[in-house]
Amino acid sequence: MGRGRGSRGEQPKGGKKATFGQLMPYLLEHKKVLSFVIVLSVLGAGASLAQPLLVSQVISAVGAEKDLGVILYLLIGLVVLAALISGFQHYLLQRTGEGVVLSSRRQLVRRMLNLPISEFDTRRTGDLVSRVGSDTTLLRAVLTQGLVEAVGGSLTFIGAIIAMAIIDPVLLGLTVLVVFVAVTVVTILSRRIRVASRKAQAKVGELAASVERAISSVRTVRASNATEREIATVEDEAKGAWRMGVKVAKISALVVPVAGIAMQVAFLTVLGVGGFRVASGAITVASLVSFILFLFMMIMPLGQAFGAITSVNSALGALGRIQEIIALPSEGEKDREVMPLAGDGDMAKKALHESKIALEFDNVVFSYPLAKKPVEDDESTKDPSAKELLAQAAAKAAEPEAAAEPAPLILNGVSFTVKHGQRTALVGPSGSGKSTMLNLIERFYDPASGVIRLGGVDLRALDRADLRHQIGYVEQDAPVLAGTLRDNLLLSAPEATDADCIEVLHYVNLGSVLDRNPLGLDAPVGEDGIMLSGGERQRLAIARALLAAPPVLLLDESTSSLDGANEQLMREAIDKVAIDRTLLIIAHRLSTVVDCDQIVVLDGGKIIGVGTHSQLVKSTPLYRDLAKHQLLV
Repeated sequence: MGRGRGSRGEQPKGGKKATFGQLMPYLLEHKKVLSFVIVLSVLGAGASLAQPLLVSQVISAVGAEKDLGVILYLLIGLVVLAALISGFQHYLLQRTGEGVVLSSRRQLVRRMLNLPISEFDTRRTGDLVSRVGSDTTLLRAVLTQGLVEAVGGSLTFIGAIIAMAIIDPVLLGLTVLVVFVAVTVVTILSRRIRVASRKAQAKVGELAASVERAISSVRTVRASNATEREIATVEDEAKGAWRMGVKVAKISALVVPVAGIAMQVAFLTVLGVGGFRVASGAITVASLVSFILFLFMMIMPLGQAFGAITSVNSALGALGRIQEIIALPSEGEKDREVMPLAGDGDMAKKALHESKIALEFDNVVFSYPLAKKPVEDDESTKDPSAKELLAQAAAKAAEPEAAAEPAPLILNGVSFTVKHGQRTALVGPSGSGKSTMLNLIERFYDPASGVIRLGGVDLRALDRADLRHQIGYVEQDAPVLAGTLRDNLLLSAPEATDADCIEVLHYVNLGSVLDRNPLGLDAPVGEDGIMLSGGERQRLAIARALLAAPPVLLLDESTSSLDGANEQLMREAIDKVAIDRTLLIIAHRLSTVVDCDQIVVLDGGKIIGVGTHSQLVKSTPLYRDLAKHQLLV
């Protein structure tokens, strides 16, 4: 199944940027907690705004040589209350932020694992993992770095503005002028932050994909003396991610000085002009002190707002990559676009039970789609004409002449039937389309034209889950999942007992694997089953399929890694399970299929012969040559 490894392929770039509206559903999932946090923000804002007023009264009382009494205790109490509210609010925001990350990861993983197989042909595994790990983490910053706090801060800001207007409108006017300039600069920078952040996350995804590629093939890399070259490749990706991260840091760093400069200029302006107005008798010292305290209370929420802008734009950059996957249609959604289901969830089972024909290929044509390299959208440009050029380039790429080169046909007019309980073999040279036929039966892909039927019903009219319940599939490379023997066996039959698992392992001659490890079914198999031999991995994959006891069994080169003795034992096991079960077997070693009820010979995506071994030796030259080379004639 050469196409099954497509996740190592070229990663599409670009992608639309997310909007704040797309972020809101993640926040609204926690609306009760966030509402409570906002209430706390309001209380905290009230406690903060009351402090300058009490300070003014303290100064006035000291100047008039009055007893401070209750005012001082009330001021201390407000300071402590504001601190407690801030601490509790911080905990709730951190907790809610983790909830946002969890919900986004659950949604992303659910969508990702339900995508059509064709999506994995053009996407790199490491990049997809990066979206689940790195990109979702950035959503936490929306809550923990100022967004909700900015809501409460806005109340403090407004309250401070009102109080400052009451104290001295002249000083307020000068302060607002400075703040307006700062806000304008931050708004201009925020767009660049979003674009740079999205590109930085894309670079992190490429780095993760490069690391995943090197680690998954580490044995091949070592054996090829390519370790240093792979290190250099990963380092290049790491440098690319670093450069984009530095770019984000540079742009974000401009926001901090803007806030600092705004605060310093506003403070110095108020201090200078305010001092002059105190000297002229326009305001009192107590009023000036209160105004300065309110100034700090106004600037602090402004800093939170600047931080919120930075974190939200970074999150929106990451959310764009998340939404790119979420927006892709799942297998089920694509099915509903093709045709309605033919019946309920048991339709496939009923069809097989009632029909004498288990499988039928009717003039099936199929080709794997050619991947197009999308035009990368450089949103950093502000020139409308540049955007128009990009749009024109994208439109030109989508024109028919841009995709005039047809994809090569893998299957071309394939037609044959498999009766219920029949054992059918698919043979032919590599690349003739044998594994693709099994992929189509499993509905990893759908044919471009023609029909494949299960029990007389078009596969596209059957529920995929129901269809796959009726089919056991042993892939060519016999994948074994990291975990234990039990984990692998229960993958297709979660209700099976330990006794069932042990029985099927002995059935495929894997009893020695159980005996050599005292953990038994809990024995680990290692990453990709590395702790098992090639033949043991293949037999474990077959045991997994047999445990589910499906009425149709697809075996793709199921004995290619077995020695002569184990191949004979496996053939005996398959003979046992073949009773009242339909088998479709791919084999290069004809000795394993010479006794099949029918053999289908493929070459170049076309069927050139169908019959028994003895019939094909006489009628089909390609089959006769294969049999001669394997000393079967």
